[in-house]
Formats: sequence, C-alpha cells, structure tokens
Amino acid sequence: MLSSDKNVETIGQLVQAVIRYLNLQKESIKFDVVGKLVQLLTVAALAAVGFLLVIAILLYFSFAVAFWLSASLGMTMAFMLISLAHLLLLVVVFIFRKAWIERPLVKLLANILMSDDPQ
Repeated sequence: MLSSDKNVETIGQLVQAVIRYLNLQKESIKFDVVGKLVQLLTVAALAAVGFLLVIAILLYFSFAVAFWLSASLGMTMAFMLISLAHLLLLVVVFIFRKAWIERPLVKLLANILMSDDPQ
C-alpha cells in the first residue's frame, strides 16, 4: 500500500510539473507574439514615415524643377513635363512591383515572423 501512495504522489507531482511547463510555454508564446507584433508595427511606422518623407521630397523637387523649366518652356509646359515624368515613374514602379515591393516585403515579413531568436 505504501508504494502505491508514493506512486500516486509521484504521478501528482509529474502532472503538476507538466501543467507548469504548459503554462510557461503559453507565456513564452505570448511574449513571442508580442515581440513580433512590436517588430511589425515598428517596421510599418518607419515605412510610413519614410514614404511620407519621400513623397514630400519628390513634391518639392518636382516644383523646383517645374519652376526652373518654366523659364524656358513656360509654366504650363513645365508642369505637364513633370506630370509626364511622374506618370512614367508610376509605370516603371508598377512594372517592377514584384521585384521592388512584393519580394522584399515577403522576405522581411518571413524573417520577422519565422525567426526563433528573441529581439
């Protein structure tokens, strides 16, 4: 009888250890998810700020070039030329969107979401 009581006690300790282990695993997964979410939000915020800065720079540069060209072409023709350049830039970005946008974005997200090392 004494040995069966000891076995029950050992099994109870084992069950408690397994439950504690599973709770720790659950907490670890929560921390991993939060860490990866913070990384994704940081990348998204930096990308948004970078995008807005590039747009602002492009806008000011476009106006500067248009006003510079207006001395020789006239204001309307200079702004039409800049608009055509923007349209050409849009077409080039659309053509190369997979290589310039999709693949790097997928690679970045895969690196963040699939990495095992905590940051």
